[in-house]
Amino acid sequence: MIDNTIDSYVQLWLRLERTRRLLGAQYKRFCIRRVVQSWLPMRGNDDFIWKVCLMCETEGYTELPPPSLRPRPLREFLRAFVATYLNIPKRRIDVKALDKAYSVAFPKCTPLNVRKKKPMVKNLRLIDN
Repeated sequence: MIDNTIDSYVQLWLRLERTRRLLGAQYKRFCIRRVVQSWLPMRGNDDFIWKVCLMCETEGYTELPPPSLRPRPLREFLRAFVATYLNIPKRRIDVKALDKAYSVAFPKCTPLNVRKKKPMVKNLRLIDN
C-alpha cells in the first residue's frame, strides 16, 4: 500500500534499491519508465509515466543513480510518483517523512538534509572606535 507516511516511504526506498538490482541483473536500464512499469504493471501506462516524469522534471529513459550514492534525483522521483499515485499535489507530500525514511532505509549513508552552512552568530558586539 502506497501512502504519504514514513512507513510507506521506507518500503519505497528499499523497493527502489531492489528494483535497481533486479533491472541490473536483467541488463535493463534503471530509469523512471522501467521502475514504474515494474512496480505497477497494470497502471504503469504512458500517461501515468508521463505525469511522473513531468512532475519530477526528468525524462523517462534517463538513467537514475543508485539510491545510496545520489539520493536527490530519486527523492524527487518518489515525491512525483507518490503524488501521481495518490492524485495529490506534489507540495502535499511529507518531505520530512521521506527524508527520515531514507535515513532508516540507508542508515550508513549521508542523510538527505544536512545543513551546509554554519549558524549565524546572533550576538555581535559593535566595537566603538
